[in-house]
Amino acid sequence: MTHQTEHAQPKQAGLAHLFSAAGYSIGGLTRLAKEAAFRQEAMAGAGLVAAYAIMDVTAAIRLSAAVLFLLLIAMEAVNTAIEEIIDRISPEVSDTGKHAKDLGSLAVFCLIVANSLLLFYALSIHLSM
Repeated sequence: MTHQTEHAQPKQAGLAHLFSAAGYSIGGLTRLAKEAAFRQEAMAGAGLVAAYAIMDVTAAIRLSAAVLFLLLIAMEAVNTAIEEIIDRISPEVSDTGKHAKDLGSLAVFCLIVANSLLLFYALSIHLSM
């Protein structure tokens, strides 16, 4: 079986590299937006923004929430990439492919738990005031 491949473009430097990288990131975000899990996480993120605003949390909690949410989105992107690669190189069901997908899913789940723990912590502070 042969696959058509494109030749890699020469590496760019300076601002051209920055703009190319931004373009790749936009492409990744566009691809990620097709995933139901990402759309659900984005909606949850909007809910978190509203919840933290209502609770009037400290700057440290806001920063922690932003970092944890960005890590969640980044891990969802990595998980999607793992799934796409596994589906491409191993369309048949295999234990190795299943393990890779399960591990990616676990990483996303851990970050969902971390985001939830921070929310419950902020809520406990807010309710104790």
